[in-house]
Amino acid sequence: MVDSPGELRGAALPQQAAEGMPAKTEQAAIRRARALEHRVSEQPAFVLHSYPYKETSLIVDVFSRDHGRIALVAKGAKRPHSKLRGVLQTFQPLSVTWSGKSEVRTLIAAEWIGGLMPLERSALLCGFYLNELVMKMLARDDPHPALFERYVGALNELGHDEPAPIVLRRFELALLRETGVAGDISLDAGTRQQVDPEVWYVVDPERGPRPAQVSDTALKVTGKTLIDMQAGDYTDPATQTQSKFLMRFLLAHHLGGAPLNTRQILLDLMQL
Repeated sequence: MVDSPGELRGAALPQQAAEGMPAKTEQAAIRRARALEHRVSEQPAFVLHSYPYKETSLIVDVFSRDHGRIALVAKGAKRPHSKLRGVLQTFQPLSVTWSGKSEVRTLIAAEWIGGLMPLERSALLCGFYLNELVMKMLARDDPHPALFERYVGALNELGHDEPAPIVLRRFELALLRETGVAGDISLDAGTRQQVDPEVWYVVDPERGPRPAQVSDTALKVTGKTLIDMQAGDYTDPATQTQSKFLMRFLLAHHLGGAPLNTRQILLDLMQL
């Protein structure tokens, strides 16, 4: 939750403290009050990535429910006895408090709230793939609460050994929808009617599906695959295979050709 600026100003600088306050002390109090105005408290979040900052600190990229992707500086997090040292781990549900309004905010507190199974072996690699997708597809400070819930659901499914290819396909499509680059992929781009399950289609990354032509050299999928994907139904092996190549094509387009490092590892190990 975001604390009320009006309440914080009143609480941080009582009127009786204004008179007789040394200049430096008054300036420090004003800075604290301003920081509180931009404080976000107890926000559900996950660590996407972190890297060292100076000698004892970290820069942490988090995916928060109501504020999207945020960069935070975790001061002293690398110190041996820091409370943050064992908390700022990937795939762990956290309650995070930060302050500031610059591109990199200041982490004030982070608490582990539990509720998810740890990811192991191939599921762990899949989790890192999800994190890389979120980092490369989402702009900072762009809230996506529905995608956040889909992310939590995907981690939960991976932790309970749900089929990884299906979990990934569902999340990939949800990501494209939430970022506004994909609509209803079961609708013909020309007629806006549902695609014919018996017809082969080419999916234009910017417009959507259209019936394939004999001269088309682009990737083709059946209308049934598009209908299944829209419904989240991947029980058909043909849908699983076609959706894998379709999502690879669409993501490559919207990422501008930027490589996905974890996807290549997954391809090498599991042919996902």
